[in-house]
Amino acid sequence: MLVDRFHRVHDYLRVSITDRCNLRCAYCMPQEGLPWLDRAQALSFEEITRFVRVCVSLGVVKVRITGGEPLVRRDVAGLVSHLAGIDGLRDLSLTTNGVLLQELAEPLRRAGLDRINISLDSLRRETFERLTRRDLFDSVMRGLEAAAAVGFRP
Repeated sequence: MLVDRFHRVHDYLRVSITDRCNLRCAYCMPQEGLPWLDRAQALSFEEITRFVRVCVSLGVVKVRITGGEPLVRRDVAGLVSHLAGIDGLRDLSLTTNGVLLQELAEPLRRAGLDRINISLDSLRRETFERLTRRDLFDSVMRGLEAAAAVGFRP
């Protein structure tokens, strides 16, 4: 088990798979964006899977995939499939802004993703667009509908 010096057991791991994002939220990123890490600096899916497997062997039972925006990483469903196959992992989730979810909800569900957390700044189009600096509200709404249609529950 992973236990810290305050005797707290740690069984939950967040894994950021990219620093990239398709929004420019006012509280997170300058409108013009930021310099991205070179792709060679990011862990490969094989490295991420190996790291998570080691963490699970030490008592981690829950993993959340994050970013940036994890759905911008190519073949994220393939990574989910690898992670979902790790013996002892009981809960695999992902946090997304929902922009690309319409096309990826079904592949993620088939790959073994248990849960999705959708970060949505507002249900008001104008507020969403002001905060994210992008006109992608409808894409997020379609992503929510697609997630529900493939069995992800609120």
